[in-house]
Amino acid sequence: MNLSLTIQALRLNDYMLPCLNKELLGLDCPGCGLQRSVSLLLNGELWAAFKMYPALFTLLPLFVVLISGEVFHMKYSNRLVIGLSIASVALILINYTIKLIL
Repeated sequence: MNLSLTIQALRLNDYMLPCLNKELLGLDCPGCGLQRSVSLLLNGELWAAFKMYPALFTLLPLFVVLISGEVFHMKYSNRLVIGLSIASVALILINYTIKLIL
């Protein structure tokens, strides 16, 4: 584990934003867990990050494709964006539904 990544992840934990939906209504929102999942990913805990927020692993490639599609004008970037967007939304909704049930 790289020491600089660990230090950055520790600093990230100090600046995490609270979920207003959870504070006001007592219910998780569809984005709850994203910040902690990124922190776990930076610490190298892939499985824990996936359990915390599974859509992270489709959102990261989605942003990479969006940015690289604009910079390099890739031919099939629209298909990748659509596919990754659908997968991300599906994972977010499934994860949110499971959180509500449990």
